[in-house]
Amino acid sequence: MIDVSRLCTCGKGAKIPGMQPTDIESKAELTPAAEPPLGLHLRYAFEPGEQHGAALGNPLFELLSAVLEGGSIRHAAQSLGTSYRYVWGALRKWEKTLGEPLIMWSQGQRARPTQFAERLLWAERRARMRMQPHIETLRSDLARVLTEARDRRHPTLSIRASHDMALPVLQRHIADAADLNIEINFQGSVDALRALNEGQCLIAGFHVPDLAAAAPIFAKSLKPLLDPGIHALIGCSRRTQGLMMRKEFATTVCELTDIARLELRFVNRQPGSGTRILVDHLMQRQALTPQALRGYGEHVEHSHVAVALCIASGVADVGVGVEAAAVEFGLHFEPLVEENYFLACLKENLSQPSIEGLRIVLAGARWRAILANLPGYRPSEAPGSFLAVEEALPWWHRRNKTGARG
Repeated sequence: MIDVSRLCTCGKGAKIPGMQPTDIESKAELTPAAEPPLGLHLRYAFEPGEQHGAALGNPLFELLSAVLEGGSIRHAAQSLGTSYRYVWGALRKWEKTLGEPLIMWSQGQRARPTQFAERLLWAERRARMRMQPHIETLRSDLARVLTEARDRRHPTLSIRASHDMALPVLQRHIADAADLNIEINFQGSVDALRALNEGQCLIAGFHVPDLAAAAPIFAKSLKPLLDPGIHALIGCSRRTQGLMMRKEFATTVCELTDIARLELRFVNRQPGSGTRILVDHLMQRQALTPQALRGYGEHVEHSHVAVALCIASGVADVGVGVEAAAVEFGLHFEPLVEENYFLACLKENLSQPSIEGLRIVLAGARWRAILANLPGYRPSEAPGSFLAVEEALPWWHRRNKTGARG
């Protein structure tokens, strides 16, 4: 009989003191090899078709969305074009990976997502919406790199712009209509104009409401960045901004004072954004302090869709944004102001072929049709035309004590 204890060695044949072979075997069975912690890996692919907005492909969240929207695994399988068995098996696989149940059911009722699954789904959507401007910028950059690698003859127009739901549509349209590549980087109006002045882009997008006078907030934020002798504006679009809220507040909230009175949770935009400037302007008109709006400085998002999703998911109650974002998430929309979305450029670049191509597309009938299909949007009075700063922004001039303009 072989003495197995002689086979238990470590190092150069030394015995393990006080340890029997059976002890090692039993401990190995009870203590499986440690797995690496669960990590998040992002990937992208070049595939047929297009992907827009904050969309990012992920099989888990596609499954959860289908189950939540369809109300059952059977309906989810139908919407995904797969079998009931496949969806059920995939969900079980994800439950094992995450260590949390994703589906619950009881006798006589259809299976539906657990509270954990619903929270996970909403949190993932909020994260994507929060990052939408950066996702769109990444797509734009990668598309430009691919195009330049194929053919360097196609011009590229660099744009820094305040977040807008029409610009990505314009980007796709102009690529087809004018054979022109647009590279869009979304940031606040103030940062966009600064980037233009620093030579980081050819076009800067910003928006302002129709205000002939009494606009100290806008003048303080934007006037130092715009010089009538240096800049020209291009008419792009008009859009409506208002209060976005769940339908339960539709009859009680019409303006910012109602938010303060009811102590609702307000989700704001980041400092320097055109919408944040608008909020501050409206607060000044209604004699509200930042302390009056619950969440004014604490809860900040960087796009209209991120604000809308926060409200739809119950993280906040109300915020300011464009009507198209409210419609996308099924929210009630209370209009506040109509505003112009302008594209600013340096006068010295007016003859650039890419800027000329942009102006031609903006003046075309197709752009008007695109805006007509976006809730709350319509063409500007002279889309594609050059506008003088003083004419487009009457508040840019202010009168001094003697009545002269300065």
